[in-house]
Amino acid sequence: MKHFAGYGASMGGRDYAQVDISLEALRDLHFPPHKGGVDAGALSVMSAFNSLNGIPATGSRLLLNDVLRDEWGFQGVIVSDWNSVAKMVMHGYAADDEDAVRKAILAGLDVALRGNAYVEHLPALVRSGQVPESVVDNAVRRVLTLKEKIGLFDNPYRSLDPDREADFLDPKRPAYAALIASQDALSREAGRRSIVLLKNEGSLLPLRKSGQRIALIGPFAQDIENIAGPWASGVESRFVTLEAGVRAAVRDQSLLEIVTGSDIESPIEGGIEAAVAAARRADVVVLAVGEHKFHSGEGQSRVELTVPAPQQALVEAVAATGKPVVILLRNGRALALEGAVRDAQAIVVTWFLGTQNGHSIADVLFGDYNPSGKLPVSFPQHSGQQPFFYNHLPTGQHVGGSRWREYPNAPLYAFGHGLSYTTFGYGTPRLSKEKLGWDEELQITTTITNTGKVFGEEVVQLYIRDRVASRVRPVRELKKFTKIGLQPGESQQVSFGLSRHDLEFTTQNGDYTAEPGLFDLWVSSASDTGEPVQFELLAPSKR
Repeated sequence: MKHFAGYGASMGGRDYAQVDISLEALRDLHFPPHKGGVDAGALSVMSAFNSLNGIPATGSRLLLNDVLRDEWGFQGVIVSDWNSVAKMVMHGYAADDEDAVRKAILAGLDVALRGNAYVEHLPALVRSGQVPESVVDNAVRRVLTLKEKIGLFDNPYRSLDPDREADFLDPKRPAYAALIASQDALSREAGRRSIVLLKNEGSLLPLRKSGQRIALIGPFAQDIENIAGPWASGVESRFVTLEAGVRAAVRDQSLLEIVTGSDIESPIEGGIEAAVAAARRADVVVLAVGEHKFHSGEGQSRVELTVPAPQQALVEAVAATGKPVVILLRNGRALALEGAVRDAQAIVVTWFLGTQNGHSIADVLFGDYNPSGKLPVSFPQHSGQQPFFYNHLPTGQHVGGSRWREYPNAPLYAFGHGLSYTTFGYGTPRLSKEKLGWDEELQITTTITNTGKVFGEEVVQLYIRDRVASRVRPVRELKKFTKIGLQPGESQQVSFGLSRHDLEFTTQNGDYTAEPGLFDLWVSSASDTGEPVQFELLAPSKR
């Protein structure tokens, strides 16, 4: 598991930057996924690059020892991020590499990944008494225990099997074709399930496979370099471009025209003119625009979270033709959509989908797969809104007193949002009781109906709000979700269970517990939809 902890709260959204955050917010927002991993049996944890409240995570005894080991009972191995032991010198937390090693090993770091600082300095630190030998013994014991648990003593080279490797790499091997087919099928399915349909005015999507002249425009129409994303690799000969996916789907190739229009970050001479001409000849325009893979790579933070200017100019010019526009976004983060990108009739978030990119997108574009993805982050109205998250705290001011002058206090597309080619009706949530006993479970049931004309899947989400507490609580918190599939006209009851443990948070006095009182509850399709019902958590009975 990585990176522990607070890595997602860096100042200014800049990789590796400092994190200053309350311990309460750490416990309520950043610790739970890590705690879930520990409880599920994770055997290793990687420390973060950032400093947390002035202490580099790699040298934080609070994180690595007090929380991870003592409080959560983690018995596995803690590993540094890439050379982050020596980088504590750059932080100004250690005088030199030897000082950094001493602070890291005493904080609970077992393994220094990359660099020789532990090898070079630990022996002398032990001999001088600055690091007790027992501390090193414990770290070694944890590493050996991990190796034993994964079977390395019985078979040290178990991952180095030339015969098995050849099955994956040698096309002449009998197993090769079946392995490739299974990988491609999984990649295609994972890709199309990841796609999120943000907007679909007038049911522009899905497109028709025949009888519709399509102009596929943009730097990602034929791009292969960015298919796998910033942290992936693979054999490029197996990568499916968007063009290849669309060509495989349409029945009449003569009705499909491909134009690049612009590069990702620079214009092409005559590119916009060619794109506009193609758009005028088309019935519908599909614009494939977005980010280079390294825009989303590590150390590639952006000030403006917009579509790069040359691509924006391309979209503006094409949209001015008046032809219906479908935007296919390739991106690794939430973007602030502007102008003709924002105003397009249909917007699809395709992320970096991997080897079967073209087929996955085409499956959704032409309706062979009904999109069911939901946003894991809110899309802002403007870059200046960031960080914008759905579970923010209410302020002590009315809306007019705490606002941006230029934009509403809302995202463009909220966390949990995602459309389908069908529609779903939500019934009012029914509660098994209005007063929840301290040791009881509340059952929530609602009816979801497919009110459209095609089969669809829906992610049903349950949110709560603690109305009054000893610390201000978020306006909504996602607590449960489930995914269902419904035929046209079909209804299904969806049930959730909720106990006081789902309502816990770090209270004013530092306890992690629930507090009696009133709660709002939503069962909805996104974090900004639905009408709440209310229940009350009762105090524990006195004995």
